[in-house]
Amino acid sequence: MTLTQKQRDELWGEDGPYSQASIIIQTRILDDKASRVFVEVEADINPFTYKVVIQNREKFKDNMKIQQLIAHADYRGQRFGYVVCAFSREYTDESVMEEAKEVLTYTKETLITMHRFVMELIE
Repeated sequence: MTLTQKQRDELWGEDGPYSQASIIIQTRILDDKASRVFVEVEADINPFTYKVVIQNREKFKDNMKIQQLIAHADYRGQRFGYVVCAFSREYTDESVMEEAKEVLTYTKETLITMHRFVMELIE
């Protein structure tokens, strides 16, 4: 597959797809004080990968993690790509952070699976 310059730009990476997964600690401010703290796992999927996976969604019909990521992702422009929250819980104790780390691990694995598919197409 030969890529246009626009498609290359949508990959974000120089030689291949680049996406990211993050754990975010979010402090919610209500009035004049911090009210609650949440832990979130968020993924930013480069636009090209997202589009290719959507076009080939049938090939991933048995991969519920990919199906969930692409079903709930919102486009936030070229800079952020497709953003999806994979986890969000109030940070009440360390078990919440441990669960977030587990979700981060499978979110990374899911993004890698998507990238492998794209890399096979563009080689």
